Amino acid sequence: MHSHEHACCPTDWQHALDQAAARCRSQGASLTPIRRQVLALLYQHPKGLKAYDLLARLQEERSNATPPTIYRALDFLLEHGLAHKIGRLNLFVACHHETHLRPSLFLICPRCGSVSELQDAPLMDALAASLRQAGHLLESPEVELSAVCPGCASAQNPSDDTGSAR
Repeated sequence: MHSHEHACCPTDWQHALDQAAARCRSQGASLTPIRRQVLALLYQHPKGLKAYDLLARLQEERSNATPPTIYRALDFLLEHGLAHKIGRLNLFVACHHETHLRPSLFLICPRCGSVSELQDAPLMDALAASLRQAGHLLESPEVELSAVCPGCASAQNPSDDTGSAR
């Protein structure tokens, strides 16, 4: 099981951008300057950004950027596994994992808005099997759950170290 809390990402996103560019090249694609800039904005805003917030930030440096500019860049980033769309909040977050052989579980804190990505193969395999048994298929590689983050949980119950829900 591997969890990545997007709210506490390291600030070394330049290295992550270089890795993303190399990953694109290995897939025969290109991380163009605009795509790279949109991905950089996502790395810089770990709680995620909505498309029009991305557009406003992009227009600070590229005044001619339009909604299709952002949506094309986001479509590319999603297609190449470099970003995720969090439908519940209608925002986008940078992906911090090399590959996604299985869907990921996104834990969204209803108190502070932090987004944590949890990769737990046995859990996701069990979920997929359960869905198949019920005659359903998982539609999206992003499974979203509302879950209070550790920071908000400890702020609410500083003396409770059992981890139990109240």
